[in-house]
Amino acid sequence: MGTNDAAGREQRDDGRHESVNQRLDRNWNELLQELRVTQTGVQILTGFLLTVPFQQRFTELDDVQRGTYLVLVVLAALATGFLVAPVSLHRFLFRRGLKLTLVTLADRLARCGLLVLGVLVSGCTFLLFDVVAGRAAGIVVGACVLAALAGLWLVLPVLRSRDAARQRDPR
Repeated sequence: MGTNDAAGREQRDDGRHESVNQRLDRNWNELLQELRVTQTGVQILTGFLLTVPFQQRFTELDDVQRGTYLVLVVLAALATGFLVAPVSLHRFLFRRGLKLTLVTLADRLARCGLLVLGVLVSGCTFLLFDVVAGRAAGIVVGACVLAALAGLWLVLPVLRSRDAARQRDPR
């Protein structure tokens, strides 16, 4: 028999014998662990991006590179915002009996943050290769990184989720 998870989807009974509140607490704690990893990486990348204009060679960037850099700074700020927002949500929703809302919204924000982070990382790769090896190399490598991240962060989990659903219900 299944129980509903935070996103309202049917979830297979995994033998944990948890109450709804215990499952939500576990889901929240697992999400926090994931966010700790991504927040650190985004904050380091954002910090690095914020130092770039103070380097001597920054003035040598062409208009496309400068524009790309500015877009990357905005993406870094957005990724930081999405990935830190669950903390703010928790502060506002704490002790209000809204754990389901908290876990659901935090999950959605984390997913958005990962999407923005994927674009940010591929954009940084494009910019780096553009500056060092040329525009064509930047486009190719940036696109390859974006495709690889989409495969790892989106396609693989979706396919695995479908496989698991088929194993539960082989109709």
